[in-house]
Amino acid sequence: MISMAEIDPVLALALRACMALLFAGAALHKLGDPMAFRSVLSDYRLVPDGLVTPIAWATGVGELLLAVAFLLPAAGLLPALAAAVLLTVYSCAIAINLLRGRRDLDCGCGGPPQRLHPGLVGRNLALVAMGLLACAPVNTRQLGWLDGLSFAGTVACATLLWAASNRLMSLSSPSGEEA
Repeated sequence: MISMAEIDPVLALALRACMALLFAGAALHKLGDPMAFRSVLSDYRLVPDGLVTPIAWATGVGELLLAVAFLLPAAGLLPALAAAVLLTVYSCAIAINLLRGRRDLDCGCGGPPQRLHPGLVGRNLALVAMGLLACAPVNTRQLGWLDGLSFAGTVACATLLWAASNRLMSLSSPSGEEA
């Protein structure tokens, strides 16, 4: 019998895989060009110059560790809580700069450059919910071959949706008009 507090194991696996892909991609973007990410972080003007480089490296390494943690069910709720904190910090950094009127900054999210936009805050908050749901208690029902197809299809669709949303956000200017 399925409890109302448990989620389906296919959904949990797909959400964990999606969060792992998200953070792995973000980490590889940051660690692949650390000077570019350092510049993005510096442009936010939220940390002293002397801390920008160590924070940039720690962010990339932390995201990579978070990606691995989402793949380890034994990690329990820890990856979800860490992701929620990290995404909330990112959202606050974006919101502070939006309130300052600084929309011409690259968000530093990875992928194509994206100017700061309120939609990024909303997207991050949706990712917080997704990460928390990924680590919710899971029903222990037996999995079948159809579940494997459902898992693969869900991860593929989520990945394509993520890529499309990144592309759409990168095409809009700070005023919301198309570039």
